[in-house]
Formats: sequence, C-alpha cells, structure tokens
Amino acid sequence: AFGVDFTYHKGDGLDIVKKGLLQYGVTGFCPTIILPKFKRCNGNEQGAAILGAHVEGPFISKLKHGAHSIFNIKTLENSNITDTYGSLNNIAIVTLAPELNGSMETIKLLSNQGIVVSLGHTSSDMETSIQAVKNGATFITHLFNAMLSFHHRDPGLIGLIACPPSVEKPLFFGIIADGTHTHPTALKIAHKINSEGLVLVTDALSAIGLPDGIHYLGDKQIEVKNSKAYIANTNTLCGSVTPLDECMRYFLNATNCSVAEAIETITLHPAKVLGIQQFKGTLNYGADADFVFLGNKLNVQSTWINGQCVFKHSSGAGYIEKKNNLNIS
Repeated sequence: AFGVDFTYHKGDGLDIVKKGLLQYGVTGFCPTIILPKFKRCNGNEQGAAILGAHVEGPFISKLKHGAHSIFNIKTLENSNITDTYGSLNNIAIVTLAPELNGSMETIKLLSNQGIVVSLGHTSSDMETSIQAVKNGATFITHLFNAMLSFHHRDPGLIGLIACPPSVEKPLFFGIIADGTHTHPTALKIAHKINSEGLVLVTDALSAIGLPDGIHYLGDKQIEVKNSKAYIANTNTLCGSVTPLDECMRYFLNATNCSVAEAIETITLHPAKVLGIQQFKGTLNYGADADFVFLGNKLNVQSTWINGQCVFKHSSGAGYIEKKNNLNIS
C-alpha cells in the first residue's frame, strides 16, 4: 500500500502503511507476503497493529497462481514448512493449495500450532477441500478468485461455503467486494448462503492509495487504470486498490444487508478467524478499545486504538467532546 511492497520493504516502509491505513478505519491487519519477515506489534498513534503475517504461497497451484510468479511456487514434497518459512512465530495465516501432495500433513502441523490454514490459489475439487477442513483448515482465500469455477457436478472449493458449519471450528471465507473481483450477484449468493462466515478482505496491492498509472508488484509491472489493477499489457487482475471501508459500503449496497451485518464482516468475523474475538472485533467489556466513528454515509470520520484517537478526518467531524464544568467551593 502507498507504494510500499512488503516483499522488498520493511522498517520505514511498513510504518508508512501502518499509518496510512488508519484513514480507512483499519486498526489491525495481516500483511500478505510470500515469506514471513514482519513481527507482530500493537497499534497506536503511529499506525495500525500487525496481527501476524498472512503468508500466501509458495505452496500453491501452478494453474491458479494469479499474480504470483510461477517460478517461486514450491511443492511440499521437495520443501518443508520450516525450511521455507523459518520461524512460525509471527505467522497468523498460511494460504496453500490442498491438492498438493503432503498438504494434509502440513495443514495438521500448522493448525496444531495455532496458525490459520486458508485454502486458495487452488484447483482443488470439493472432496479434497472437505478433507482439508477435516484436517484443520478454517478459511478460504478470496472466494471465487484463483480457484476452480463452480460446477453443478463438482462445486469445488466454492461449494464449502454451503457445508453445515462446525460449532468447534466454523469455516470462514474472504471475499473481495471492490466491484471488480466479484460480481454483485456473487456477493449476494455468498451472503445468503453463509453470512456468518463472510469476511471482507482487500487483497490490496502496493498501489493502493496511489493514482492511476504504472506501478510495481515485486519485479512485475502493473497498471492501475480506472481504479483497477492489471498486470501491465494484459487483462489479468492482480489485486485490488480499493480501501476496506469502500469495500464495506459496496458490499452493503450489493447485498442489501443491514449496516450491522456489513460492519461485522470487517470487525467480528475476521477477529473470529484469528481467534482473537475476546479482544478485537467487539466493544464487549474487556476488549481492546479499538473502534471507528462513521458518518451518515459510512465514511470514516475518526479511528481509535486503545481508546486513543489516532486519525481524525479533515472535516473535523471525528467525534464530539463533552466538557463538564465543575464548580468547587
């Protein structure tokens, strides 16, 4: 985001992103990278919290690699998790393709260590996807994108959203509601089938927050035009440049759901995915005082972390402060 590519930048670059995300009402996030190199940290006036890395790849399908370089893809037969990722301490989510040989054992290994296993960038059929869930997978990476299309004789990974949820381990799925990656009708279908499992994600690129033009994703040249990001000189989408609050408003209009339901897709539901709902995603007693003031059109007016205002819109309508006059005699 804001011209910072997590693959190559850290330190000052990461600080720019953490600070910039506050304007979109983001109080915590999982930076998506191929190899983990960011440590978890709390949010404050300097920026949003890092809740752990989302490691997307390199154990994905060569047929559904999307914007990932096919040369970076690995198999679980020739590489293992520890050799590839090193320490797992700062990893929150790992996206992998469940059809790869050795994936079921890897899913068990990761889930037993408290890491969320997400299924994505995959050619998996529904039977294999179900086995992955039985072995510990609990999330689907950007539903409808980088996976087999729905078919009435083999629904594939998409079919999982219709499976009865388990009370112990409910299944959640991310979805990009930017008006480009997912048609409004597909959003409606997903919401109608499993509203409790739906999580809005941005799949944001380094170009988010930047104007239209030529930018870079790793060593790939990308072109942003009309607020859509493509691999340069192609019609291949390569991520989104739409902020999270805008995705939430688009989702609300597309599905005609309630405001409360729309807000839960970017608060309570992602907190449940990470297993941190006791502290994040709610305003229950004992939770972190992270919250956002929204205007009448659900635009971000101010962002708060641990009860402290860390961003206030230039309109000055971030909040109303009531001052009590105390007369002491």
